[in-house]
Amino acid sequence: MFYAFVRAVVGFALRLFYRVEVQAPEREPDGPVMYVANHPNAIIDAALVFVITGRHVTFLAREPLFRKPLLGWILRGMGALPVFRKQDQATATQLAANEGTLESAGQALIGGGAITIFPEGVSHSEPHLAELRTGAARIAFRAARAGAAVRIVPIGLTYSDKHRFRSRVRIEVGASLAVTSWLPAEGAPNDVEQEAVRGLTASIADGLRAVTLDLERWEDLPLIETAERLYALNLGDAPRDPARLRRFANGLRLFRAEQPRRYAQLRDELMAFRARLMLVHASPEHLQLRYARAQVWGFALRNLALMLIVLPLLVVGFALFALPFLIPRWTARVVRVDLYRQATLKFLLALALTPLVYVGLFWLGHHFRGTGAGLAACAIGLPLALLTRYAIERWQRIWRDVQVFFTLGNRTRLKRRLLAEGERLAQEIEALAQELGPRVGMPMPA
Repeated sequence: MFYAFVRAVVGFALRLFYRVEVQAPEREPDGPVMYVANHPNAIIDAALVFVITGRHVTFLAREPLFRKPLLGWILRGMGALPVFRKQDQATATQLAANEGTLESAGQALIGGGAITIFPEGVSHSEPHLAELRTGAARIAFRAARAGAAVRIVPIGLTYSDKHRFRSRVRIEVGASLAVTSWLPAEGAPNDVEQEAVRGLTASIADGLRAVTLDLERWEDLPLIETAERLYALNLGDAPRDPARLRRFANGLRLFRAEQPRRYAQLRDELMAFRARLMLVHASPEHLQLRYARAQVWGFALRNLALMLIVLPLLVVGFALFALPFLIPRWTARVVRVDLYRQATLKFLLALALTPLVYVGLFWLGHHFRGTGAGLAACAIGLPLALLTRYAIERWQRIWRDVQVFFTLGNRTRLKRRLLAEGERLAQEIEALAQELGPRVGMPMPA
């Protein structure tokens, strides 16, 4: 019951905090399953597992988290298992206790359950996977030797701006790995056992790279995003395709290593084009917009009427929920924490402060109209919060469209020049994709 409650509340809250996109098989894997994921965003990464599975999952978490007053109570209530690490100044006795954690995790799998582990061993803000620890493979082998048909399921977590409210996060579930195909024979020499552990760990790393955007450096991200959007626009496809972005990242490595001069020239041209678009608040897709007078007036009147209708509710909603919205943002600015911990700080603060809003709503209703009014005030709190969030996001989109209209809509020469430059770059990117595509698995257009 406690686990189901935490899962429901946290899963719902995460979908409010982020724009969550999920790519996963329709049918969840049954039987003993080990979910493995990359780890760019501290506790948020573990919480996102709630979004992709309804199963009861046993989490492995670093031991210091169990000492946090509220978080530790929640982790223990959910049956999470502590992992002691040298970097947390664990004693030799504590490190020895990890054997019990491995045994408990193995028993969960033997019983047909599911566990989650982050084999990088540490959360970080690097653009690529860290070297994987071997704990996941050793737990899987322990359960497989007891007869459990363990499958390892890689989960890729890709954040656009992981520390920002309402930014995008994509959860991609990859193809599962059958552990038995790596399991050495019973009684095999220690060196054979270690080689099998390293082999399975390498396969886990390959599985994670297949569902994550594994970059060499963060500077590559805006480069491949701009190139992919131009390429998609040229083909008439939807931009920001995760599989295509990964292939572009792999192609970038080859391009930079094999043709450094050509790479440097194209990089400079793409980044200059991106900078010019940002100056006019536009994206490559905006360059193909055609503004008709009737459409412009329709857009303006429709959205003006909508905003006037919802404005009173928006003011009330923002006033009520300013506390859980603004305090986490201000706290994150004052308290200096690493980038990969900022979202966790904001999320947990918002989650803790939101009930105070409902207490206040109930008190106001009860004070002026009685218990029934207090309950009614609480009942309308969530719809009002959702409406406020929707209105703010819609206003942001409208404001972006208005900026684009006034910077590009009446400047035909600028728009024509940017469109010509974008088309030229798109053709060069398409030629490069034809050249490198077969080596990175890029499907060629018919």
